[in-house]
Amino acid sequence: MGLVIVFFLGVLNFAAHKAVLESGHRLLSQAPWFFQPLGGRFSLVVEFVLLLGAMIAIAGGSAAWSWIYILYSALNVASAWLISSGRV
Repeated sequence: MGLVIVFFLGVLNFAAHKAVLESGHRLLSQAPWFFQPLGGRFSLVVEFVLLLGAMIAIAGGSAAWSWIYILYSALNVASAWLISSGRV
């Protein structure tokens, strides 16, 4: 069950991340140099690695990682909403 929840949260994180990348917000130009390749889309690779790592840990029996990923997702979606809506 934890894998399914984390997978759907991963889809939500990718959608939020993509929305931020397409928003053209001024914060994107201030991203560190290692996120700049591929027009900022390298950060989607980092997002995938986080999701994959969390899913491997959860499949290995670590329930704590599901809670960590849920917290990460909540913060990620909230910050994406703030950036995309222009509140930041």
